[in-house]
Amino acid sequence: MHTPEFAAATPPGTLVAITRWVAVASVLGLIVLSLAWELWLVPSRAGGVVAAAKALPLCIPLGGLLRRRMYTYRWVSLMVWIYFIEGVVRAYSDRGLSAQLALVEVVLCLTLFAACVTHVKKRLGKTKAKP
Repeated sequence: MHTPEFAAATPPGTLVAITRWVAVASVLGLIVLSLAWELWLVPSRAGGVVAAAKALPLCIPLGGLLRRRMYTYRWVSLMVWIYFIEGVVRAYSDRGLSAQLALVEVVLCLTLFAACVTHVKKRLGKTKAKP
C-alpha cells in the first residue's frame, strides 16, 4: 500500500499532534466563518443572529478535541457533513460573496473530516496493510 510522502516521513505521534491541531483550527475556522458570514459579511434575510446560531454546535466539541477524546473525533467526523451540505447548497444557490464563503465552508469541512479520520486511524494503529 502506498503512503503519502508526508505521512511516511512523519512519526505517528507527530502526525497525531498535527491532525489534532488541524481539527481544532478547522472547527475554530468554521465558528469564525459562520459568525462573520451571518452577522457582518452577508447578513441573511432570515435574521443574522438566528442564522449565526449554527455556530453554537461547533463550540461543543472543542474541549474534547483539545483533550484528544477519541469519541469526539469520531462524532465530529459525522457532524461536519451537516455543515458540508449547507456549504454545497449555498455555493450552488447563492451568488457573489456568499457563494465564495460557502466554498470556504466546504474546504474547512473537508479539512476537518480528513483531520479527524487520520487522527482516529493513527491512534488506533490501523496503518497496517491488509493481506
